[in-house]
Amino acid sequence: MTFIRNLCFIFLVSYLLVSSPLLANQLPAPEGQVLLVVSGNIQHTNQGKEAHFDRDLLEALTQRTTQTATPWSERLDTFSGPLGKALIEAVGAMDSEWMTITALNDYSTQVPVSDFYDYEVILALKKNDRYLRVRDRGPLFVIYPFDEHPHLNTEMHYNRSVWQVKKIEFHE
Repeated sequence: MTFIRNLCFIFLVSYLLVSSPLLANQLPAPEGQVLLVVSGNIQHTNQGKEAHFDRDLLEALTQRTTQTATPWSERLDTFSGPLGKALIEAVGAMDSEWMTITALNDYSTQVPVSDFYDYEVILALKKNDRYLRVRDRGPLFVIYPFDEHPHLNTEMHYNRSVWQVKKIEFHE
């Protein structure tokens, strides 16, 4: 009888742990250097009220490769990294309308969340198969597919293409 009672107790505790709303809203904790901090109107966190991402967590998101010319390069480059919409879904920010993207030098700009869905914007980790370093506009660079959507070649979208991204804050 005690064995069955203990087994039921273990099952109940396991069920509560797996189905707990608190744990269900937790992202895995980063194990490496944090490259991106996400805050604001988000449902899924891993560090207090924020979501911290290292390279491995970013690479675990759905990836995309975009080949495009940019105003900051004299040639066609290949950028790869997580889809912006995959990040939005990972942190549970789908109800947000705007995000503030901030760079290492504290430059920041407002970007509509819809841009990340409408244009498959990526947070580039790599350029031409090499990880972006700070001196290369890394570790994260917001890349719009300018060649796929030529109407994005505007000053407004260039200003939204933040490089050296360190933080994204979502707003309703």
